Order: sequence, then structure tokens, then C-alpha cells
Amino acid sequence: MTSLHIRVAAPGEHLDEAATIWTEATAARDGDAEIAPLSFARPIIQRVLESSLRSLLLVAVDDTGRVVGFAAVEPMAAHETTADIRYLAVQPGHWGGGVARQLMAALPGLLAAAGFTHGELDVYLDNPRAVKLYEGHGWRPYGDASPHPRSGRLEQRYRLDL
Repeated sequence: MTSLHIRVAAPGEHLDEAATIWTEATAARDGDAEIAPLSFARPIIQRVLESSLRSLLLVAVDDTGRVVGFAAVEPMAAHETTADIRYLAVQPGHWGGGVARQLMAALPGLLAAAGFTHGELDVYLDNPRAVKLYEGHGWRPYGDASPHPRSGRLEQRYRLDL
């Protein structure tokens, strides 16, 4: 398992690294040969981080100082004490190395320290590795699965009490 430091990034710090990881990871997950450009992904992550003063970028930094995973989090509009984990990804070259497990293990404590009482996230049900990861860290299905509005893939909301 890779030795990592999981921490909250300072405002504006590591945004490009997170966006790059997101484009690479989603392309690898979905079997896409083409990786979206940074100019496409950066605004997506940036919108989450700028949506609230309580939004967070959690980063997994390896012993060389390189960001190899992240989670972009914002408070839910209707429930400010619930953290909505909007994006979570690991650089594909580090898949299987424990980065996601370490991120998921650190997430509850970092969210609780930021004043959240619950966490929620969505996962495609055709991504069994992610489902197994979340359930293995205590996240439980919340509500009914439904098709994602753009992709049509079946998606399930998960929740964790912090």
C-alpha cells in the first residue's frame, strides 16, 4: 500500500491536479480512448469548490508530494450539515494501491472536523469496485437507484453518518 498523506487543500491549491485525475480516471473507468482536456474538467471541479465557503478539496499526496487522488465536497443546499461528495477519483496508475481506501478511511474524520454530520455520494451500480469500496467503509444505500440524467446509467445514492 502506498504511503499517503490525506489532507484538506488550501483554496485554489491542487485544482488542476484534481481535474486531471478526474479526466484520466473517468476515461479509464468508462473505457474511453480519449481523455477530456483540462479546460473541460477544471470548471467542473472548480464549480463544486466555489459553491460554498464550506466546500473542500481533500487530496491524497504521496511521499514525493504528488497528488494521486482527491475528493471534491460541497454542503448540500437543503441540509448544510450533509457533505455531498461530488467527485472522488484516483490517478489510474495508482489503482489497486490503496489510495481510494485511504481516502475513504480519512474522509469521515475530515468531514466531521469541518462540521458535517453526514456524508452522501452517488455511485454507478455498474462500477462494482466503487460499490464494494464504499460499502466496505460503512456507506449504505439511501433511497432508490435511478438513471443518471445524462448517461442513463443506474446510479445509487449512498449515505454515512459521521
